[in-house]
Amino acid sequence: MLFIVGLLLCAAALAAVYLAVFPPRRRISLTRNGPAAAPQQSKLTSVTAATTRAIERMLQQLRGAPALAAALEAAGLRMKPAEFIIVVASSTVVLSVLIVPVAGVLGILLVVLVAAFGARLVLGMLAGRRRTAFSDQLDDTLELMASGLRAGHSLPRAIDALSTEADAPTSEEFARITNETRLGRDLGQALDAAAARMRSEDFLWVAQAIAIHREVGGNLAEVLDQVGQTIRERNQIRRQVKALSAEGRISALVLMVLPFALGGILVLITPTYLNRLFADPLGWAMLAAAAVLLIVGGLWLRKVISFTF
Repeated sequence: MLFIVGLLLCAAALAAVYLAVFPPRRRISLTRNGPAAAPQQSKLTSVTAATTRAIERMLQQLRGAPALAAALEAAGLRMKPAEFIIVVASSTVVLSVLIVPVAGVLGILLVVLVAAFGARLVLGMLAGRRRTAFSDQLDDTLELMASGLRAGHSLPRAIDALSTEADAPTSEEFARITNETRLGRDLGQALDAAAARMRSEDFLWVAQAIAIHREVGGNLAEVLDQVGQTIRERNQIRRQVKALSAEGRISALVLMVLPFALGGILVLITPTYLNRLFADPLGWAMLAAAAVLLIVGGLWLRKVISFTF
């Protein structure tokens, strides 16, 4: 019962932090005729804004803001680095308060480490999912681009059309390419930068094909059709490999989640069952050994189920 109450308090704290960082937009009445008045901010919003500014200044001094901003952008999260740090830090504080009665100070250190690596892992997973979606949409993207060129549109106009007609994240990347070219950046450099952001070898081929066409000329629509056909065949092989390796990936997921799931079930059934594991030095040694073995096993399973072609 205490564990469930703690989870509810944790969810409420996270919701309060989220509403403070991302307040809901207020609708303005069409009948309002008076002068614009400055919105009144609550104390929580003021404290959050001041904390965000302080963290932004600290990140600028440490030069860590560009890397974190790039990671958030790759993951598709519309958050500032300081806002992301506040969300992670608030979650860490709430979990630390809940785990202090059970694990003590060492439990707090464990929560901090898990939060740091967990935040990085979540960003990596979101970025990987976004890049996978971009690769899956690439063949349709090339078909739309080739259709626009056949209709008589120029290459910049065909790329601009993709920013509105394609699905995310393709539309987001092509909108950025369009904005960069409007600000004076070369189209080839913008395409190469997009391929580097999405880590897509297929899209790098597209950028190289467009660069060659800009130098020697020719029918770009036919070139894009041929590149698209090659990409479709590669995607078909990639999906076949993914289907054949699905059993191994599910087995790896079950083996990695099983220790944590079993520990959570034991805590729910008998809350005091694992207390001695955290109170005895031998128990901490066993936990450290289990963590090392779990990491080694996870890396080995990832190597087994990962294919490069």
